[in-house]
Amino acid sequence: MAFLFVLIVGLVAGTISGIVGTGSSIMLMPVLVYAYGPKEAVPIMAVASVMANFSRILAWWREVDWRACAAYSVTGIPAAVLGARTLLALPSHAVDLAIGVFLIAMVPVRHWLARHDLKANLWHLAIGGAVIGYLTGIVVSTGPLSVPLFLFYGLSRGAFLATEAASSLGLYFAKSVTFERFGALTGDVFMKGLIAGSSLMSGAFIAKRFVLHLKPDLFRLVMDAIMIAAGLSMLWNATQP
Repeated sequence: MAFLFVLIVGLVAGTISGIVGTGSSIMLMPVLVYAYGPKEAVPIMAVASVMANFSRILAWWREVDWRACAAYSVTGIPAAVLGARTLLALPSHAVDLAIGVFLIAMVPVRHWLARHDLKANLWHLAIGGAVIGYLTGIVVSTGPLSVPLFLFYGLSRGAFLATEAASSLGLYFAKSVTFERFGALTGDVFMKGLIAGSSLMSGAFIAKRFVLHLKPDLFRLVMDAIMIAAGLSMLWNATQP
């Protein structure tokens, strides 16, 4: 039943993230924590995120901005490794608490960013990659931060989805390798990640037909609701013995 629940939520999460560019980790992580515990859920989600981002690259391959991807990844990948090593040293309840607080805090932060007419260049992407990469290593998903960064760079729709996915792929792959090196990504955990990732990949291809029809206001409402619900769920898990 746990596998079936993960697959169903993963399909929904993959579809939504394929439309808005983020949200799969935010939606699926509480389910993985409930099914497998926070320490195992984090490397499972890392593997699944690699697959989810790869599927979005395949869906929008011709529209990837490789210069933006390189600028973001050159600092983001080593920062993600450092963040993942930090995460492995934290106790399980601290992981739940950190993820929950982060998700809820991103709601007002995202609105603040949206109210300011900010423009980003390649240097901003490199700086953002370092900060977001480190946070990605610790708190599972930083889509609410990476999404506005790439939008401020001037990308939209297919180009935005493809470039953000290509940039995130390197971060999550580095994170997964770090988990494997330090013994957190066992064969059993890897298989669970493949199962979760397969549902996310399916959702990404379902989403492609809806991308051009999503209204910006609906996108903001969906993301706010997802982040608040997932954050509260993680905080609830942190209070459990």
